Amino acid sequence: MKAVRVRQFGAPEEMKVEEVPELNPGPGQVLIKVYGAGVNPVDAYIRSGSYKVKPELPYTPGFDAAGIVQAVGGGVKRFTEGDRVYTASTLTGGYAEKALINESNLHPLPWNLSFSEGASLGIPYATAYRALWQKACARPGETLLIHGASGGVGIAAVQIARGSGMKVIGTAGTEKGLKLVKEQGADYVFNHKDDGYFEKIRAACGGGPDIILEMLANVNLQKDLEILAKGGRVIVIGCRGEIQINPRLMMSNDISVIGMTLFNASKEDLDMVHAGLQGGGKAGFLKPVIGTEMPLAGAVKAHHQVMEDSAHGKIILKP
Repeated sequence: MKAVRVRQFGAPEEMKVEEVPELNPGPGQVLIKVYGAGVNPVDAYIRSGSYKVKPELPYTPGFDAAGIVQAVGGGVKRFTEGDRVYTASTLTGGYAEKALINESNLHPLPWNLSFSEGASLGIPYATAYRALWQKACARPGETLLIHGASGGVGIAAVQIARGSGMKVIGTAGTEKGLKLVKEQGADYVFNHKDDGYFEKIRAACGGGPDIILEMLANVNLQKDLEILAKGGRVIVIGCRGEIQINPRLMMSNDISVIGMTLFNASKEDLDMVHAGLQGGGKAGFLKPVIGTEMPLAGAVKAHHQVMEDSAHGKIILKP
């Protein structure tokens, strides 16, 4: 079988498609034929060697995948051959024709979602869901600002918040991205490259957002603190450097700044997250937007694209 392999940390060009041995499921494991593998920024951080956790080399990248069950190991009870499934945590890497997954990390793929859409559910939608409900404790009627709303996590957050009765404001950096965010149901969209866009956000909120999902805290966090409503919460999802902030802004308005990563979620939290995602998928209000699809050999290009601020929709590898 074919798989993308990384033999040393570094640039995207370190990824090569290779022939690797066939996989067989052990106890509690499921083997799937991969029909879509999601590309996430964390994949690029790990490949570069800059992430706090480094896999043993060589390895196959990719957490998110969707496909069909080909075989199950001993003790597996929830899945059988032929089931449509998705995951946010593979054992052997998603950028491959087949992947092994622990039964506990595998989920039924709603019938009305494609494999590419299923491969988009894992990290982006689970991150957005956890950020809103488990970290920000969002409530219907509150106002949400999503920085970078045209990316995978951003689109997920727009759909989840829209479906729960929140007022949604999104930002993007291109006309194509702004159009996409608006089409997904945001009440207001602003170009984060325009001068004075924070003032426009404050005016649209009538006093400031209650919650901000922050994808680039090293650029925006100080301004976030300046426009948040009293009792507001910033959930830091992404950051690429340091920033100096004024903590008095947090004190004066009872503002909370909360960092999160999906990999810290407990098994119980993840079970709740994926139950919610499956429900939203079946109901039709959660439907991932696919930006680009490419073969395994496109992994290098995909890793360049996923780190661009003009990215919109989800990048999917099709083995």
